[in-house]
Amino acid sequence: MNDINLGLKIKKFRTDQNLSLKELAEKIKSTSALLSQIEKGTTNPSINTLKNLSIALDIPLYKFFIEETLKKVHIVRAQDRKIITPSKGEGVSYEILSPEPQTDVEFMILNLDPYSSSKEKEIGHEGQEVAFILEGEVKLNLENESYVLFQGDSIKIEKFVKHSWENFTSTISKIIFAVTI
Repeated sequence: MNDINLGLKIKKFRTDQNLSLKELAEKIKSTSALLSQIEKGTTNPSINTLKNLSIALDIPLYKFFIEETLKKVHIVRAQDRKIITPSKGEGVSYEILSPEPQTDVEFMILNLDPYSSSKEKEIGHEGQEVAFILEGEVKLNLENESYVLFQGDSIKIEKFVKHSWENFTSTISKIIFAVTI
């Protein structure tokens, strides 16, 4: 939390709503001078002031303490990727490419070892999925149909359509995909 600049966040939230210092100060029953000092970082707001700012700006209090709020670029370095291995997914792993867990799009790489499958049975999910076969070839089991996809192929799967990925070859397959949330 040492990297969080409360004053800068407050100023951003204020300017995003086209409020002047005076207008926001009036809303929180404070002075423009105090608010200016808070925004410049020369003084820290009290808990009560933060609560009042939260109400006046219609922003949950916790948003003042989330570092990512002010970042415009989110980078995930290759060596820092989170890797998820499903409990019964022998030979299956997901590399999380999305920089943060709560985003509108999940972006991942599905790694399928030879003769492995993403799921025992087909499942659907709330969002649309777009996938690109990065390496190898796979079978996409899509409700009552199956499609063989090769390196370089891509596909879009609509919301709630049940599906699973299967590597039926002796080489590793990699699928890069994005799912809307």
